[in-house]
Amino acid sequence: MGEQLWGGRFSKSTDEMINEFQASIQFDKRMYHEDIAGSIAHARMLAKCGIISDDDCLKITDGLKAILTDIETGTFDFSVDLEDIHMNIEKRLTDKIGEAGGRLHTARSRNDQVALDTHIYVRRETAAVSRLILELQKAFAETARKYSDVIMPGYTHLQRAQPILFSHHMLAYFSMLCRDFSRFEGVYDRCDIMPLGAGALAGTTFPIDRQLVADQLNFSSVYANSLDAVSDRDYIMEFLSSASILMIHLSRISEEIILWCSREFAFIELDDAHCTGSSMMPQKKNPDVSELVRGKTGRVIGHLMAMLTTVKGLPLAYNKDLQEDKEGLFDTIDTIKFSLAVYAQLIRGMKVNREIMLKAVREDFSNATDLADYLVKKGLPFRQAHAVSGKAVHYCIEQHKWLEDMTMEEFKKLSDLFEPDIKEAIKPETCVKNRDSYGGTSYNQTQIQLASAEEILLKQQKKLDLYHSRKIEI
Repeated sequence: MGEQLWGGRFSKSTDEMINEFQASIQFDKRMYHEDIAGSIAHARMLAKCGIISDDDCLKITDGLKAILTDIETGTFDFSVDLEDIHMNIEKRLTDKIGEAGGRLHTARSRNDQVALDTHIYVRRETAAVSRLILELQKAFAETARKYSDVIMPGYTHLQRAQPILFSHHMLAYFSMLCRDFSRFEGVYDRCDIMPLGAGALAGTTFPIDRQLVADQLNFSSVYANSLDAVSDRDYIMEFLSSASILMIHLSRISEEIILWCSREFAFIELDDAHCTGSSMMPQKKNPDVSELVRGKTGRVIGHLMAMLTTVKGLPLAYNKDLQEDKEGLFDTIDTIKFSLAVYAQLIRGMKVNREIMLKAVREDFSNATDLADYLVKKGLPFRQAHAVSGKAVHYCIEQHKWLEDMTMEEFKKLSDLFEPDIKEAIKPETCVKNRDSYGGTSYNQTQIQLASAEEILLKQQKKLDLYHSRKIEI
């Protein structure tokens, strides 16, 4: 067992089981780039402030860059005995450059160091998630445009309700993802605060320049309170919350796709590349991607609940409990990035069975509201019109026919207000066309929504370009 870098106060080595229990290197090693970038910025600040020499700063930065190369080429051996990514890198640096390496940790603690690394990491991954959200939004918009004239049943309570455009349905998910993108913008802002310089909890006695570190690492602001800086995990909880809502949206479209590609619906057909078969039943084509995304939603929500529960009872400032912020966070990042990427492919690859969708609309009573609206426009109060329309549906069910099959004689028996134009008024195409209120499903409104979607995508792309311009290079 190697000597602990914090072991001066102790007369006995830590039990090996305890070392393994408290070690986080197995999962936090993915933050190596952030740790090295933060340490280089810290070293340069220390030199600028006259706390270490320029020569030591040069040795430290060169040594850290060499370690970065070792990690990225797979020649760096991580040690559980050294607990985490921070201690692993510092130990290797000291072994490489000697005494100068021991000066790197001047005026900082692992508490503010790990906070810094996590802030940078979450900020970077938030930008990556936002890019994937944008790509999925593009897939929904492209699909909406491709099938802009396809009519399908709209549902409430999973019962056919009113005819809508398939493109209108796709754009509903586009709108959900707009809110997801906006939520992650908020996450980016909340993790774009620089904590280094807070020390363990109370700051430092050295004359440091925290703004200099923030400028090097492209942070917009610096924590104003050292206790808050090392204990704040709001941005992680917010990331997990935003991720949970995002996954719920993906789970909802998953549920619909699973239904739509079944033989009972047959509204769509998924690309073979996004499905699997059965080891026993040769006819099967299973929507595994959608089922997995639906299933992984519970996993992401679980990580949010775990994090909320971990933080709720912690006194200020740092507590070891906060080490539990990373595994769930990392798993959530991996899960939502994969889910978003695979869903963009799935949406672009699916085929829409327009004839089957239209047949479903024609062979139901989803035009009953339009029949009532027709009577209202002829002067009948809506509640009376609703009752007449309900009687028409009841009559058709008894006669095994649809509203469009009714004769004028049958319509006239229900109300003298019916004229021959009722046939045109209750056609699915007319039902869709007439719903021209703002945000409605009409052909006109859907085109307006598509044009708006293009503007939104351009605006969001500008935000992503800004994120990219603030990327940290070593």
